[in-house]
Amino acid sequence: MIVKWNSWSLYRHHHVLIKFAVSILFSGLTFRLYVVHYNGFASDLQSSIHEKDQVPEQDVAIPENKDQIPLEKCDLFKGDWIPNPSGPIYTNESCRWIEEHQNCMKNGRPDPGYLYWKWKPRDCKLPPFNAKRFLELMRNKAWALIGDSISRNHVQSLLCMLSTVDQPVEVYRDGDNKSKRWHFPLYNLTVSNIWSPFLVTAAIFEDINGVSTGEVQLHIDKLDEAWKDIYQSLDYMTISTGQWFLRAAIYHENDTIVGCHLCPGKNLTELGFVYAYRKALHYVMDFIVKSKHKGLIFFRTSTPDHFENGEWHNGGTCPKTSPGKPGEAKMKELSKILYDIELEEFDKASAKAADYDVNLILLDFTNLLLLRPDGHPGPYRQFRPFAENKTAVVQNDCLHWCIPGPMDFLNDVIMDIVVKKSLNYPIRRSVCVGISHSCEAQTSHLPGYN
Repeated sequence: MIVKWNSWSLYRHHHVLIKFAVSILFSGLTFRLYVVHYNGFASDLQSSIHEKDQVPEQDVAIPENKDQIPLEKCDLFKGDWIPNPSGPIYTNESCRWIEEHQNCMKNGRPDPGYLYWKWKPRDCKLPPFNAKRFLELMRNKAWALIGDSISRNHVQSLLCMLSTVDQPVEVYRDGDNKSKRWHFPLYNLTVSNIWSPFLVTAAIFEDINGVSTGEVQLHIDKLDEAWKDIYQSLDYMTISTGQWFLRAAIYHENDTIVGCHLCPGKNLTELGFVYAYRKALHYVMDFIVKSKHKGLIFFRTSTPDHFENGEWHNGGTCPKTSPGKPGEAKMKELSKILYDIELEEFDKASAKAADYDVNLILLDFTNLLLLRPDGHPGPYRQFRPFAENKTAVVQNDCLHWCIPGPMDFLNDVIMDIVVKKSLNYPIRRSVCVGISHSCEAQTSHLPGYN
């Protein structure tokens, strides 16, 4: 009897210990979930995909019709805007993710013609965006659009198109309401919009209307941790920058002021934005190339504005109501300088990317969007601007894009590239050499497209 009693006592003792251990474990998990929720953008993303039960993979039906997959000779970025009688696949009423300043339909834009055009590459067919197939390809993945307000503009379009199949849930936003994340529950896909207008570290002093109270303090040799910290957690990303480099700024390297752009009276060397843009992009590209990242990294070229008779700050407008023809639209001098630097730095990086087995793809949307002067909100960045006064002088937005609108067709192109990637299909890109940009289209067998 003594032996049996001791055995039961030992068993009960162990049972209590096990209960106690399980209790501590659940308390720890509860605390971790609470901390992750408030710990910021990076920690939330790193746990959001891998700690959830993954949605089972399903076979993705990719059409075998070769007409639907562009041939190797196709350049997706050279083409025309042609009539599209069917119009967009969503509206401002069916999608709740459109921000007020880009919600042209709600704001009363009277000419709906800008909605009825689609992008058509000249040498091949571009299949329309298929939200269900895209979501299948992105099952259990993390995607991010990293950059300035044009990236935020773009993510609205992507969310609206995908929400025709699965409604996203907003799961994170930062204190400034600039970086956000959404989760598509049926596919366990996360889509993030990461605010990083320079891609490198910057202290910005500006209000919501773009009015600056001081020069940007720009560290051109330090990557912005907003995206650097989560970089390796992402499966797909679109990175871009551009217009912000035209602003007045003080430049820092090695934590030392080395010069500036537009800083009269500061007793600093005027280095100009070209110096900073080239250096910053080179630094970003070098990091990407040497990162050994195994996902797909898109670099999107900057998008042009269409201000006429002025700019953002001095009464510029964009009155056009239909697309332009190739050769008609001329890129502004400053936009062309940015674009040239982007192509040159991408070309250098792309040549090295293969050596490091990094998938770096150019999204050369500049000329595609140059042909859409009709696609901006113009005065309809605000709600019914002429309701009380038909001749009111109002702020025009000729930089961002109406949603729905031309931005939607960027997703057609991106999806086509993603489908090619899934089929190990060769990707064609335009290579421009030197300042003169004597360009010839080539087929680039980037890693993963062999």
